[in-house]
Amino acid sequence: MRYLKMRSFFMAAAALFLFSCSSEQDDKATAGPATEIVEEKPGPFPYYKEVPVRPGLTFEVLSWGKGVDSVGGYLILLSDSVKNDFKSLANERAGIISDAWNMDLDNDGNPEVYIEFVVNKTEHDLHVYEYSRNSFQKISFPGLSSRIKKSYAGNDKFIIKNGDLFRSFPIVNSEDTTQKAGALKMLQYKLSGNSFSVDEIEE
Repeated sequence: MRYLKMRSFFMAAAALFLFSCSSEQDDKATAGPATEIVEEKPGPFPYYKEVPVRPGLTFEVLSWGKGVDSVGGYLILLSDSVKNDFKSLANERAGIISDAWNMDLDNDGNPEVYIEFVVNKTEHDLHVYEYSRNSFQKISFPGLSSRIKKSYAGNDKFIIKNGDLFRSFPIVNSEDTTQKAGALKMLQYKLSGNSFSVDEIEE
């Protein structure tokens, strides 16, 4: 009698063990492989833009730099598939590139590439290069005069209208008591002989 009880006990234990193993295998089969979480790394170029000039001729502007986003470098690539001309220019930057475009402001047939930077969070600036004689020629972009700076606090915009280049910004701390609140200052930039001139536009 005791033998039969022990035999029944071992058979029940074996059945329970087999059921347990089968359930564990089923759980593993339904669970599938463990999903590995892969951290996406930011791209190496915080800014990239293709700037077409004409069929076959294209500028590419990109920035790079690790750490502080307002410090780093930028690169201009020129591809002229018609003339098999491929050039590049690298420079340091103090600011975040916000836009890039091309113009021929002086109408001399040589394209200029304009790179717009945001400096000190609200102030904007331009770096300008003309491509001529198979190389990039830097054109100094004029800063604001000391008189205009008195009413300048950033938040400016560069505007292209009818092939002309303008800059506008809200007037602050104006000494002109007749100046309306929210008035804008408008400047027009002209280019001749790789030199800029600035005119104030009366509203």
